[in-house]
Amino acid sequence: MGTRKPEDIRTVALVSHGGAGKTSLSEAMLFNSGSIARMGKVDDKNTVSDFDQEEHKRSISINSSLCTFSYKDKTIHLIDTPGFSDFYFEQRAPMRVVDSAIVAINATAGVEVQTRKAWDFAEEFQVATMFYVSKVDKEHADFYAALSDVQASLSGKALPLMLPIGKEASFKGVVNVIDGKSYIYKGDGTKDFALGGIPDDMNDAVRKARNELIERVVEADDDLMMRYLDGEELSNEDIEGALRKAVIARIVFPVIPGASVPNIGVMQIMDAIAECFPSPLDVPPRAAAKGESEETVDIAPDINAPFMSLCFKVMVDPYVGRLSFIRVFSGQLTSDHPIYNVSKGVEERVSSFRFMRGKEGTESKEIILGDIVAIPKLDSTTVGDTLSVKGQENRFPEIRLPKPVYSLAVFPKSRADEDKLGNAIRKILEEDKTLKFAKYADTGDSILSGMGDMHLDIALSRIKDRYKVDLETKVPKVAYRETIKKTAKAQGKYKKQTGGRGQYGDVHFELSPRERGSGITFEDKVVGGVVPKNFIPAAEKGLRESAMKGVLAGYPAVDFTPYSTARIMMSTAPRWRLR
Repeated sequence: MGTRKPEDIRTVALVSHGGAGKTSLSEAMLFNSGSIARMGKVDDKNTVSDFDQEEHKRSISINSSLCTFSYKDKTIHLIDTPGFSDFYFEQRAPMRVVDSAIVAINATAGVEVQTRKAWDFAEEFQVATMFYVSKVDKEHADFYAALSDVQASLSGKALPLMLPIGKEASFKGVVNVIDGKSYIYKGDGTKDFALGGIPDDMNDAVRKARNELIERVVEADDDLMMRYLDGEELSNEDIEGALRKAVIARIVFPVIPGASVPNIGVMQIMDAIAECFPSPLDVPPRAAAKGESEETVDIAPDINAPFMSLCFKVMVDPYVGRLSFIRVFSGQLTSDHPIYNVSKGVEERVSSFRFMRGKEGTESKEIILGDIVAIPKLDSTTVGDTLSVKGQENRFPEIRLPKPVYSLAVFPKSRADEDKLGNAIRKILEEDKTLKFAKYADTGDSILSGMGDMHLDIALSRIKDRYKVDLETKVPKVAYRETIKKTAKAQGKYKKQTGGRGQYGDVHFELSPRERGSGITFEDKVVGGVVPKNFIPAAEKGLRESAMKGVLAGYPAVDFTPYSTARIMMSTAPRWRLR
């Protein structure tokens, strides 16, 4: 895993709208780094990061997938994320733990809906960002239109570091605007390229792009800025040195064109990751809560500090079992040392750490600052938990979960399915925290809720395939409620005469509306003590029972206050009268 020093670690999230080519890019990077012998394809269902059965069925990414590899003596933790809105939490959670991101832009479509959401995450977590304009080799692809769209819609600080040579089917390479070197590819998927100079018809475009980049880059270095303003000609080495500072400080967002399937421009993206993206030592401290108090402390990226990490994903592997994915923010840890879940107050034994490459993992006995790894069989750990060592009480803020927006009523097809349903639901909820399950007594429905129709369809498919529970679905019943709109009064009488002492009751209520969701609050305003207190609960009980079936359509009546303001008379003579 590279040199295994924090300064040589890069953590990167691949984010975009669905279909922009993230998975193909990650596949090309793995191939170029020598991690895999041949490139897979999404359509062939043989890519490293799309390994789930549901991903193969739909030919889309639905899970965030960690791919760790080495390149130029750097350990790169790359997280390929889904691009569809139903799975946006699988995109947001990784963005919480990485130091940098690549936002893929489809050259044939420009900025799309989920592209904006991905950019919002980059802004929210202030990660260093690069834009990858993908599929430049496709029909109707337009790099310059996509670049203008990014600058207008997302950020004017997005500036090209590379320009494309050719377009659509004639796209064959890229030109570095700083040093003027061109990289010409065969376009057959191999990583080899031929070095050259600036094509004659691109001199003006490269010169303009270089000047725009220099104007922005010098903002990261005061000395360089003064030299530039004094009219001094800056060397390529000066510009490249300041470029990394500018990227880390989010002064510049480099833009690189490419095509992942023919493997054009991908090597230059990998070079930019290694040379321009921040290491864990280059990012600011992370805020954490100090124990149970509201006081906050900064967790500095220090390998000699106490071990601190955050769990951002839990996955159930059919062979290994439960895998908890964590990012290390300080310190280091060996597998012979137990790990302490600060959020749960539980200590657990660690068998090993796994550097993941899709579904495959390479075991390690040690992890350090900046690493992103999976730990098998941590039973208590869930998404958002802080993992440290015994004696530490600092906790990172939990990862905010989205609220479900789509629900289905589910019910088992058979008695056998009913017996296994509880265990299946429990396990699927542990893996996917954006799913919710609840039983509603009002309607008798068992409701499964998630982020959309596709999200629930995949969850039901997993329940069937993994746990052999077949569920049918229907539209949930609506638990309607009734209420009153203005103050009203009501009276109820009870008479019974069977010989001897008779029974007689006369109850008066005044009903007033309350705020939505406030329920029913009973208030006894009988004064003077003229009625024994043991009669009051009976009146309240009768009212609450009546409220269970409203007068309009028989739905429960809610959100009002009944006042017992009038006389209550019960049983025997003498009769009590009260107000």
